[in-house]
Amino acid sequence: MHPEILSITLFGIVAAFTPGPNNFVAFYSGFNFGIVRTLPHIIGVTLGFPFLLLCLALGLINIFKLYPLIQEILKYLGTLFLIYLAYKISFSGPSNQENKNKNPIKFHETFIFQFLNPKGVIASIILVSTYINPGETFISYTTQILVMALLVSVTSITLWTFLGKFFRKFATNQKFINYFNYAMSLLLLTSIITFYL
Repeated sequence: MHPEILSITLFGIVAAFTPGPNNFVAFYSGFNFGIVRTLPHIIGVTLGFPFLLLCLALGLINIFKLYPLIQEILKYLGTLFLIYLAYKISFSGPSNQENKNKNPIKFHETFIFQFLNPKGVIASIILVSTYINPGETFISYTTQILVMALLVSVTSITLWTFLGKFFRKFATNQKFINYFNYAMSLLLLTSIITFYL
């Protein structure tokens, strides 16, 4: 057992449950599309974040240290994707049957976005650089952190989806839904600002 497993778990919980791009999209999708149609997003985050951690632990972190420009480029690509997603959410239109069959984001988009999400990348770099050391404990510690990341990710993203679904009960008209979508877009855009502070 990792000697700092409690610290790692607390860090993971704070990083996963606090507002950020993945959580805002889950909230929006749960609100507009329900739990089932949000499953691709839930699975994408649940598998994508631990995969990002694994890639960093296996050496991507060294590339970021040698070439910090790569990390900067990823941050800007993530920002552009979030702006596009905020636009897509804000102008998703009325809840007609055609829109009900769509999803705001697909599994592969969510999975790949984990590598562009500045909040996720920064949290992963902190976890890997602080709690994983090369040597005889590498496999054990990496496995424990990946399991923790998987459990915390699925719990967090599912909770945010259910919160969105719960808030849908209060949506009594299309005007409320439009304002909700605008608010989610604004929160998503606001989360971008925190990446540059």
